[in-house]
Amino acid sequence: MKSSKFDIAEYLDDEEMINEYLNTVLEEGDSNDIQVALGHIAKAIGMSKIAEQTGMSSKIQF
Repeated sequence: MKSSKFDIAEYLDDEEMINEYLNTVLEEGDSNDIQVALGHIAKAIGMSKIAEQTGMSSKIQF
């Protein structure tokens, strides 16, 4: 039997789950946990969608 690595981002599939996850981390975690949680949330939502919703460009210019 082959096992796969658990990825919390796969379970953050709606706003309610994201809010519950973030609230739990804010209550129980430290600053490192919060940074990791924000990364999971960004992965779940998608960076281009976040950029679109916040009005920020998803294109990086150098």
